Amino acid sequence: MLDTANYTPRLKAAYRDTIRAAMKEEFGYKNDMQIPRLDKIVLNIGCGAEAVRDSKKAKSAQEDLTAIAGQKALTTVAKKSIAGFRVREDMPLGAKVTLRGDRMYEFLDRLITIAMPRIRDFRGIPGKSFDGRGNYAMGMKEHIVFPEIDFDKVDETWGMDIVITTTADNDAEAKALLKHFNMPFNS
Repeated sequence: MLDTANYTPRLKAAYRDTIRAAMKEEFGYKNDMQIPRLDKIVLNIGCGAEAVRDSKKAKSAQEDLTAIAGQKALTTVAKKSIAGFRVREDMPLGAKVTLRGDRMYEFLDRLITIAMPRIRDFRGIPGKSFDGRGNYAMGMKEHIVFPEIDFDKVDETWGMDIVITTTADNDAEAKALLKHFNMPFNS
């Protein structure tokens, strides 16, 4: 039985014990509050045309995302009707979840150590997908690389967006922070 009162995620402990000191030395921060840290991770699955044809697809995506994240995912709905796409207002089209705190560190650990190595022909992730303000966005073609998803019970594989938000002021600091977390950049 896991004692959750005294449990600290592995990456959170690594950040506290080694990564903060390394970042402070590398960038010469004068104050500990200047050191960049992870703020949140947002996961998103958009079903698109499949959800328009079958309303159960958005529910399936929500259940899969809930299993991956370890917390309940929200259903995303259409903001307005678009007749050409057969989309009506408030029609469910996907799912999203925002992770913070311990769940965020646990998800990042599983993403880096378990899910990414299971991607076919994986050669690292692009190091240019930063937004200029220290946030990193990436996409995955298949959500079935996560061990929480039972491959036999999946009726459809979904693509997935992962946005890692940091408190870094620029891309260089954010990339250095993610490299310290062993994010496998290819450039």
